[in-house]
Amino acid sequence: MIGRASRNDSHGGLPVRAEINVTSLVDVAFTLLVIFMITAPILQGGVEVTLPKAPAAPFQVSEGLVISIDRDGRIFVEDDEVNRDEFAAAIGALVERRGAETVYVKGDTDVAYGSVLWVIGTLKHAEIEAVSLVAEPELER
Repeated sequence: MIGRASRNDSHGGLPVRAEINVTSLVDVAFTLLVIFMITAPILQGGVEVTLPKAPAAPFQVSEGLVISIDRDGRIFVEDDEVNRDEFAAAIGALVERRGAETVYVKGDTDVAYGSVLWVIGTLKHAEIEAVSLVAEPELER
């Protein structure tokens, strides 16, 4: 080409390349993956208790309310601690207000049997019919 500079000559001799640098995109994707891996167990709901082992299906929460009873017999509705009087007075209205289909009861392995029975009895007295007990799945032998 006489009298005309080629495209490479106008940019100092380097060819123009149309590429997308995805390094930062991959960094963001891995960061989000780590964040979700850390927060997923927290989103399960309720207070961390040591569940008894039983032949049970894995815990899958559908629209429901989680009630936890720790080893000291303290009652937690989701993450909020309540005493027995507050629990008995408010649980029926709370389940109705949240539109919970099922109430999941998580009792610690070391909690007194009577404490778990009191919670279940209070739920039945509040006319809550769908009550499920949560257990750790037993390993197959």
